Amino acid sequence: MSFLTIFLLLLFCLSSQTMAESRGPSLEEIVVTATRSEVSLSQAPGGIEVLTGEQMELRNVKSLDNALHIIPGVYNKSGKGFMETTSSLSLRGIPDDKRLLFMWEGLPLNDPYSGSVTYNLLPIEDVERIEVVKGPFSSLWGGYAMSGVINVITRVPQKREFKLKTGYGTGWNRSSAMDDLFRTHLSYGDKYFDKLSVYIGYSYKSTNGYPTDFNVVSTAPPTGVSGALPTTDNKGAKRYLIGDRGDNTWWDDQLVIRSQYQAQSNTKIKFSLIRGRYKYEYEEPHTYLYTATGTPLWSYTGVSESTFLSGNGARESNIYDLEVSKRLAKGELRLKFGFLDRPVSWYTTRGTTATKSGGAGTVSETEASSFNGDATFSQKLFWEQTVTIGGGFRRDKSDTNEYKLTNWKDEDSKTGLSYTSKGKTRSYALFIQDEIPIHQMLTLYLGLRQDWWQTFDGFVNDVGKAGYPKNYETKEKDTLNPKVSLVMSPFPQTILKASWGKAFRPPTVYDLYRTWTSSSGVTYAANPDLKPEKVTAWDLGIEHEIWNGSLFKLTYFDNSLMDLIYRKTVSNTLQEFINAGKGYSKGIELSFEQKFGKYITFFTNYTQQRAKIEENPANPKSEGKWMMQVPKRLFNIGFYLNVGDFSGSCITRYVSKRFSTDDNTDIIEGVYTSYDSYTTT
Repeated sequence: MSFLTIFLLLLFCLSSQTMAESRGPSLEEIVVTATRSEVSLSQAPGGIEVLTGEQMELRNVKSLDNALHIIPGVYNKSGKGFMETTSSLSLRGIPDDKRLLFMWEGLPLNDPYSGSVTYNLLPIEDVERIEVVKGPFSSLWGGYAMSGVINVITRVPQKREFKLKTGYGTGWNRSSAMDDLFRTHLSYGDKYFDKLSVYIGYSYKSTNGYPTDFNVVSTAPPTGVSGALPTTDNKGAKRYLIGDRGDNTWWDDQLVIRSQYQAQSNTKIKFSLIRGRYKYEYEEPHTYLYTATGTPLWSYTGVSESTFLSGNGARESNIYDLEVSKRLAKGELRLKFGFLDRPVSWYTTRGTTATKSGGAGTVSETEASSFNGDATFSQKLFWEQTVTIGGGFRRDKSDTNEYKLTNWKDEDSKTGLSYTSKGKTRSYALFIQDEIPIHQMLTLYLGLRQDWWQTFDGFVNDVGKAGYPKNYETKEKDTLNPKVSLVMSPFPQTILKASWGKAFRPPTVYDLYRTWTSSSGVTYAANPDLKPEKVTAWDLGIEHEIWNGSLFKLTYFDNSLMDLIYRKTVSNTLQEFINAGKGYSKGIELSFEQKFGKYITFFTNYTQQRAKIEENPANPKSEGKWMMQVPKRLFNIGFYLNVGDFSGSCITRYVSKRFSTDDNTDIIEGVYTSYDSYTTT
């Protein structure tokens, strides 16, 4: 029986009951991300989901990406929980969060180097709600917003408040789960003179970890050696599990300073600072191999001791945000400036001759920064329409240097520069959106966005190699993207929505100029000739209040992708960025929510999607294959309970298999590096 059949049967069983509870405020919940102004959730254009801070608290989530994976259509690629440094969100079958605009109070936080989002550098304790706007249907946001927009909105203290939270936990068996997990949070907020709100918060967590990386090799141990576990790789080739790279330890912290000043009854000034840091290390590795005399074995012909080793790393970011808004007689003016500074980001890699006690290695250090500024003006005009116009600017720069190390365990034991890459990008935008109430039951949204993008000062030097250094010429691109949405309420309990739009995403400094080699020997190559990605999308949806306290949603979405930037697998040791010819992602989202009074909320949702490469002259083997890291099915079911001093939640999640190669040959399940289907509760 398919998941879709089970889902519909579940709804049928629930529909046979008679519900007397009030539906509550869900349909009238106010959102701001879709239009940059306050609008009810039911009348906002496109598919929008809201995750509240209370729901996050009931689930005891530890990072923002883990909070979001219960949203229909959202997949979170994360293998190590909050210790994951390469966590990534995808939405509606469009892979990676570099194609998803992630914002904090309207400030884009996509990394200026890679376009990704470092979720473990962001606080979760002061979040009021998270708004998820699906699809590229708003002209007010550009750049990364191919699959949609996620906007985190924080609380503003209205009175004096003090919070202290702390906790400790560990696995039943050492190294079977996170050992010695410690969390603490301390915050203070107040409102002075009925005008100035101030919030200061600090969060910290750490763990002695568990083994997250394993040593799997192709060469069998010699005769007389025990402990190796025969296995295969994800394509079926014979392999041997001979050890792990030690417990993955971790700590991170976040400092938040935020203020809001009500200068006049119609003027607000907001400022915030977020400093986030993390560091991870690997403790002593473990070999599973023993000789006939019981001596641990760390190397043999074809396998060196260095294969048991994994390097350390750290990162720091500072986010500054200033916003001034002024309400006018029939409109609003808003100015926003933000600066994302990433002064520290490094990781070490051991050399092929390294041992547990030391030896040669490398350290990679990247500094990056991003400046954002935008201005919007909205005004009510004739026929009660609301027009929003504005413009934006973004400037990114990044500089990466690799140094040789005399001791791979000491990131400060540098001996000389071996590699450098750097580059800059900047973009400008003008946009307009018109909200037109055609009828009391029908609202039309029209939008148009013009973007100009440029990359310059590209430079790469692989020290000592022929053909280097290389300077790359300035490249630029402009694009005009129209948008249109309809919201219709034919009946009091029913809302119909339809949207169509185009968007683009330019390549990042990382995509264009950064080539690197992992500790496993795989080289990931950049491509300075990459073109921007483009998407044309549309969706149709219905929202219906079946009975009091319920809400049912059904949406069909369709995304047509052009020049999609993805990694082509050239060989087992080389992957390079290319522009694929054409691709698509399409599917359905179903969700159902039922409130039982004020205390219990039941919910379930199901996503079925298809995301494939249609044309790719650069690699014909990928044509007709699934895009990497896109599951076919996603399913969530659970409830929230909040009765007085007792609260909690129980949620079960299912994710189907994903592919990690563009030719989809990684079909073997249950082995290291395979992306199997899974269920969690």
